[in-house]
Amino acid sequence: YKIIINLTSDVSFILSKLGYYFDDFLRFFSKKINETILKELLINETIRKSGIKADFIYYTKTNEVLEGLCELRLYDTSLVVIPECGEIIRVLFSEIQEISVEDYSVLVVREDGERLSLSKMGWEFDNFIKVFSEVYNERQLEVQTYLKELLPEAHPLTIREIASFMKEGKAVRRIDIDMISPDLWKELERRIGLLGIKKEYDFLSKIARREKVCIGVKRGLLGELTGEYIWFLIPIYGDETRSYGNAIAMEASSEKDSGKATYFFRIVGRKEYHGLTFEELDTRVDDLINQINRCMLEINFRREPIYLPREKIEKPEYEHYKFAIQKISALRTLRKLFIGRIVHRSYEQWMEDVMHLLKFNVSIKDDDKKWFRRLES
Repeated sequence: YKIIINLTSDVSFILSKLGYYFDDFLRFFSKKINETILKELLINETIRKSGIKADFIYYTKTNEVLEGLCELRLYDTSLVVIPECGEIIRVLFSEIQEISVEDYSVLVVREDGERLSLSKMGWEFDNFIKVFSEVYNERQLEVQTYLKELLPEAHPLTIREIASFMKEGKAVRRIDIDMISPDLWKELERRIGLLGIKKEYDFLSKIARREKVCIGVKRGLLGELTGEYIWFLIPIYGDETRSYGNAIAMEASSEKDSGKATYFFRIVGRKEYHGLTFEELDTRVDDLINQINRCMLEINFRREPIYLPREKIEKPEYEHYKFAIQKISALRTLRKLFIGRIVHRSYEQWMEDVMHLLKFNVSIKDDDKKWFRRLES
């Protein structure tokens, strides 16, 4: 009957002798922590349904089983489980493989094999299923509508097939899109051109493993105010001399974005990069693209907490990020893999900085070292 609290300042303290208040305090404390995490993860997303009490059982990839009482919430892009005690479970609509309903219980299966079982909702069950279906189908319809704008002559079955794996926010490989509709990739690249970053995209594609380049579409965090984002992931490791690379370039942009920047993430450890074959790197890249895809969706494409250095996060105006980094594993993963960020000043300066970063990334062995532009603070 003790509660151990570890602070971001590396200070810990223990609460004990709470008596009859122990369970109530633990539930209250856990709820407040989860509300803070949700604020960081889901900034500006609308709650579509909340306050639903249920029992949950969650089966993880590592065969761990989490279970207990919870509150269910439906947001614009995800189903969130808030346990009475323990951290939130967020299931993105874009990663759902299957939903089944039977005997007043719901089973949600994710693409990675993790499963969530929900039951004992009482009279709220039918309403929960109704809203869940509505919101999930809205996201699917948004993707189909966008694809229809890109390919007005495409057959509806083709649109639905593409939308099934290009779910809201997911970046998809060219080879997978070309198998269904080669015209779609050309249209996505044309949209990148309309955003004013086609030269940069072409340059990165030229030095990349082109067959593994991915493009996705993501709604802006503020709906109509930010419009639709197009984003890409471009793996760079094909240089025979290994004189640059070991990186995945990422950029997300919309017509209403003012500042643009390209972000780079490390593929493998710097010490092991030169010892891996291209076939081994191909496998690592496929896994890492899936991981970055999921992590960016988890943090709703917020880039600032990825690139801010530790010393800036210590400042009062960024202090809330310290908690987010400690509690959100997706953010920790992205910060660990992050190499550097290149702002679009001019195309020539951007290109020079890209090559400098890529060469820097293979010239050192310390995975913790980040790249900074010499004049950048």
